[in-house]
Amino acid sequence: MTLRLEPDVAFGMHPDFGVSAAVADDRPFLDEVLRKHHFRYSEHLDVYLLADDTPHNTAVRTVASATRQFQEAGLSVAADRRIMIPPPVPTSDGVSARAPQPGQSLTALTGELHELRRAADVSETLGEVLDEHHGVVLDLEEFIDTAAAWCERLGTPNGHELGLHLRDIAHHVAFLGDQLVGAQLELAVMPDSTPENAPPLAEAPLPDRQEWLRVTHTARARAALASSPNRADNGPMRQDEVMPRPQAGPANPSRTR
Repeated sequence: MTLRLEPDVAFGMHPDFGVSAAVADDRPFLDEVLRKHHFRYSEHLDVYLLADDTPHNTAVRTVASATRQFQEAGLSVAADRRIMIPPPVPTSDGVSARAPQPGQSLTALTGELHELRRAADVSETLGEVLDEHHGVVLDLEEFIDTAAAWCERLGTPNGHELGLHLRDIAHHVAFLGDQLVGAQLELAVMPDSTPENAPPLAEAPLPDRQEWLRVTHTARARAALASSPNRADNGPMRQDEVMPRPQAGPANPSRTR
């Protein structure tokens, strides 16, 4: 039996031309799949390349789709993890850009919940959603703020009105993040764990979206006295950070992350 050490297809990042693909041989099937996914062969480099203006998310989905088709045909595929790292978000002069991080899949984090048994572990997973550097809540808030700025840049009444509406949505996303921090703190101080005989989470019925469960004052008091794992000062949360706040109007356009 001969073991194949080299993959049939390898995806990587070319320093000058972006996402590339190299093949082990000239089998027509390899060429067909790559061209179907918009890769074009470069005779000069002897690799396949995506167009250099391909958006990052499109490139990631393209590589994932081609990989899946190759693997379904029984072929081996290797991919450079740098493909997952997005380009930095443009910033104005004097403002430091956030270092790009590999994208975290919210679907994958949801899947992790199905394997957890302790409340503290669920709290830790929720912390990844709230992370200040690559958490999806802050990323969504920044995305909506940027979309609002794009609308306002149109310089039209409709653009200005939609920009205000989007900033109001961004404010609600920030409020959602505050509420999730409270839930994370409550989970962190709960000693509870799932019983061994509990049914699988996938079989648990999802609650009706219209059913609102009132949080007890005891639970809120525990959260208020707990220290937040996302705060540098580790001081107790203020009451206005834990209790529900009245609905606010549009957020201040100058609000920053």
